[in-house]
Amino acid sequence: MKLTFLGTGTSTGVPSIGCECETCTSADPRDKRLRVSVVIEHAGQSVLIDTSSDFRQQALRYGLKQLDAVLITHCHADHIFGLDDIRPLNFRYGALGVYANDRAWVDIRRIFKYIFEPSHFGGGLPQVISHTVLPGAQFCLGGDLLITPLEVIHGRLPVMAYRLNDFAYATDLSEIPTATLAQLQDLDALVLDCLRFTEHPTHLWLDKALAYIAEIKPKRAYLTHIAHDVRHARDMARLPAGVEWAYDGLEVSDE
Repeated sequence: MKLTFLGTGTSTGVPSIGCECETCTSADPRDKRLRVSVVIEHAGQSVLIDTSSDFRQQALRYGLKQLDAVLITHCHADHIFGLDDIRPLNFRYGALGVYANDRAWVDIRRIFKYIFEPSHFGGGLPQVISHTVLPGAQFCLGGDLLITPLEVIHGRLPVMAYRLNDFAYATDLSEIPTATLAQLQDLDALVLDCLRFTEHPTHLWLDKALAYIAEIKPKRAYLTHIAHDVRHARDMARLPAGVEWAYDGLEVSDE
């Protein structure tokens, strides 16, 4: 299995518009963060988690040629506004399965009403096959990729994390329920939300993210959804062994 980070930034991206802080003006490419998204490749399957608002740019940058499914964590703008850009893949390969929970589907159908209730002819529309996920209800793609949707809490909003075989991806969260913690054991790699160093009401910050990592005990952990408080090279020393700041373009493979 291989996971590629397409974007690792918070909702504004990094650099942030109009900001002249040392991270936003950094020449280090690891400090340039598009909105969060990853693609997982395994046994001939390619699965995207979230169609970020930068999805077109990400797909072109990393040479994305095909997708077999899209998993949606939740329906905030930075995670869903790139959905229309799946159309070129539809043109080549047909409709694409999109997986989300009930709450997200309500908002997806509202925001992208033109997809689900087309009112005109002409012009391309994304071709979506809707699938509703439930926490703990596993499903397989390609016979060898077992996906487990897991519920985490983003402020007061229940959102989805996903375990894919022995990898797990959990972004935009402030709490991990006990039942979900139990399903995050024995991981090869964990990708976890970590917005900044100071506390935040709807996201993990460094101390809390590290506490969850210590409880889950993955072999490796990668922090994502990073704001401009974090400068990659400067702040690597703040992390314990086995934990890294993710960055755009980072590839993680099975050990």
